[in-house]
Amino acid sequence: MGRHFREELEQLNSDLLKMDALAEEAVAKAVAALRDRDPVAARAVIDNDSRVDELELVIDERCLDLIARYQPMASDLRFITTGMRLNGELERIADIAVDIAERVIVMARDPFVKPLVDIPRLTAVAQKMVKMAIDAFIARDSEIAKQVLFLDPEADSLRDAIHKELVEEHMMKDPATAERAVQLLLIARFLERVCDHATYIAEDVIYMIKAEVVKHHPERL
Repeated sequence: MGRHFREELEQLNSDLLKMDALAEEAVAKAVAALRDRDPVAARAVIDNDSRVDELELVIDERCLDLIARYQPMASDLRFITTGMRLNGELERIADIAVDIAERVIVMARDPFVKPLVDIPRLTAVAQKMVKMAIDAFIARDSEIAKQVLFLDPEADSLRDAIHKELVEEHMMKDPATAERAVQLLLIARFLERVCDHATYIAEDVIYMIKAEVVKHHPERL
């Protein structure tokens, strides 16, 4: 039973990495569609979301089955429950990619209200945070996970800067730009939410490794 259990844990780990790859790819393609103002590419992101949804259900079922059949204890139980939470966070990240893609379709017919400068920067931070969070999970490295948490204020600052510029330099000075500016505001908010989900993953990884709850307790870092 021990060998079979370990093999199934490895399969769970493999499935989670597939979920991560799909989620990261979705975000990258959605932002590329934004950059290129490509509604066809945006539609492909939306259409591919069903693959993420299907895999999410497979992973959740696998986790519940492992708990029911093996009744794991301590670190193994934390790994499985963390896997379930990580699965949910990655599915939400993929959903955010769909949200971005939907905004791209709306925006594709009109020029940007401003050049894309801070949004690519925020995208880079979001992608870095997700990658680091998953790397922390793979390596069982709480120090990498902590670094993800320390990056979140940078994401918040970029979102705030985007909001301030769009409102003060465009919407207030030229109300005719409001509709286009709002679309970029929404995308900035979506990207900041990706960073939030990466933070949640990192917090779960720290709990998995150290059995230490840091959510709502930054002083414990």
